[in-house]
Amino acid sequence: MTRTVITTDNAPSLPAPLSQGIRKGPVLQVSGQLPFDPDTGEVVGTTVAEQTAQTLRNLTAVLKAGGAGLEDVVMLRVYLTDPAHLAEMNEAYAAAVGEPFPARTTVYMQLPPGLLVEIDALAVLDD
Repeated sequence: MTRTVITTDNAPSLPAPLSQGIRKGPVLQVSGQLPFDPDTGEVVGTTVAEQTAQTLRNLTAVLKAGGAGLEDVVMLRVYLTDPAHLAEMNEAYAAAVGEPFPARTTVYMQLPPGLLVEIDALAVLDD
């Protein structure tokens, strides 16, 4: 099976040695997405809800570029900077992802200043 790099202008490119996504066969791994506007490179929002919504828009753009959608996601990993943000993130997450929800892990970590959330995804396609 060939490993294919997935890229799109509809999600931000980060100055780091990583691909936006990698697809190998029916498996698509999307790198951690952040709440940057893909056109301006600026952080979108100051609340975890706003940043979660933008992060999921970026993640969905990479999924789409790889031939997938949120319905193909089997696992999302959410990285938050503050446990107090969990309820607000859950509300924005539920609205954007919809049921049935994929499996998920939430981890608390430090992100660069101004960033409150990062999310990566693992999708499995039917082909």
